[in-house]
Amino acid sequence: MRPSKKDRQRMLSQTINENPFITDDELAEKFSVSVQTIRLDRMELAIPELRERIKTVAEKHVTDEVKALPIDEVIGEIIDIELDQTAISILDVQQEHVFKRNSIARGHHLFAQANSLAVAVIDDELALTVKVNIHFTRPVKAGERVVAKAKVRNTDWPSDRTIVDVMSYVGKELVFKGEFEMFRSSLKEGGPK
Repeated sequence: MRPSKKDRQRMLSQTINENPFITDDELAEKFSVSVQTIRLDRMELAIPELRERIKTVAEKHVTDEVKALPIDEVIGEIIDIELDQTAISILDVQQEHVFKRNSIARGHHLFAQANSLAVAVIDDELALTVKVNIHFTRPVKAGERVVAKAKVRNTDWPSDRTIVDVMSYVGKELVFKGEFEMFRSSLKEGGPK
């Protein structure tokens, strides 16, 4: 038995509060209703569409954090960052990111998302990519959302180097992984080596 409209809207609001990055398609599937019903519910509840929710969260959380490059130079949208620890970005693959003949994303877009996230997570005014080891594990298609997660690894590297691991997913499926050796102009006391 489906919940009443009032109950569905209450659960919808709660679900979006818990995960502001959930899509209308995912919500429609979760509540067994059409995407149009979800959109109408969001409008009645004054809940903005996904892109606006992402921008709001990113602006609150990220703008003052990133030091190594201007936020508008990051490929994708950073939604969470803890400098010298972890960072997450989202890239919605559009038609301009794919080959026309097969709608598969061009690899340089996935690399650029991961590389710019690896730079952004470094707590330094200057962070540059020195060397990378990357693997594309499956093609990404137009319309898919790529979530990249960066993690700074503690290493015994020279003091001007940091290793950042980046894993990119579509849903729960790994589509890209990379190990980024990053140059930094200095290393914070007590931070990763």
